[in-house]
Amino acid sequence: MSRASHASPACRGRFAPSPTGPLHAGSMLAALGSWLMAREAGGEWLVRIEDVDQPREVAGAAASQLRTLARFGLQHDGEIVSQSQRGALYRDALDRLIGSGLAFECHCSRAELAATGGIHRRCVAASRRPDPAIRLRVRNDCEIGFDDLVHGHVRQCVDREVGDFVLLRADELWAYQLAVVVDDAAQAITDVVRGGDLLDSTPRQILLQRALGLPTPNYAHLPLLLDSHGHKLSKSDAASPVHASDPLPTLHALWRCLGQAPLSDASMRTPVEFLDVAVHAFQPSLIPRHALPASAAVHNTATTPRD
Repeated sequence: MSRASHASPACRGRFAPSPTGPLHAGSMLAALGSWLMAREAGGEWLVRIEDVDQPREVAGAAASQLRTLARFGLQHDGEIVSQSQRGALYRDALDRLIGSGLAFECHCSRAELAATGGIHRRCVAASRRPDPAIRLRVRNDCEIGFDDLVHGHVRQCVDREVGDFVLLRADELWAYQLAVVVDDAAQAITDVVRGGDLLDSTPRQILLQRALGLPTPNYAHLPLLLDSHGHKLSKSDAASPVHASDPLPTLHALWRCLGQAPLSDASMRTPVEFLDVAVHAFQPSLIPRHALPASAAVHNTATTPRD
């Protein structure tokens, strides 16, 4: 799980969708932003299918998502990997954490943890369960800070705000936090560009990286797209699939959601031609921090620069 050799590109990004349905504007914003970041730096861009939560997987969704990326001209490098095939890597990491005393069995139920606001600092289980979860032991006064390209310096007291967090669920499914850390290291990802909803997960992932002796990549968290009620688009009925049959209007709108000046090159008749122009005009410093209405990705309207 160590970083690849010096032959690897200076920048390696990735897009990691969960196959729970078609790609919507919010997921395409993350895809475009991560692709632009990697390509603008002359690096590689990988695609990983994050199907660790298999009960939520929709049959055929992964294949549909890959077709949509191709229609939008977002070509990836290397092979596509799926988390469902990587359990041995996660098990090796978990065994290392258990062996070093950094991870432990937890028999607490959600109901028992409700009295502590759901934050685990010590086991309060009344009895042992046949299917305990495995948690990371978070030390007291565990403050993690990092510099995000979009949000600046971010700090979190992991023990007080999160507590001991799950690595292996009671239903024996791998937790996202462990899987993503192991995968990013195994694929030598240098730059993680994703939605702002994962900003508060990053300190947990950095803590895990340090516990496993893995490198910490650079992070950039893009603005979320919200529905008319202020909810994250992916959890909303408004999360309609993007129109893969006519990608250019959506690409222009997503470009504006990233805070970029309009592109008016008349020669851009295909997604590939759009991306060729966009990658040279892209300015990461203009990406806004604040969330945006989903309509901004449907209609080609201006957005406010970073506040």
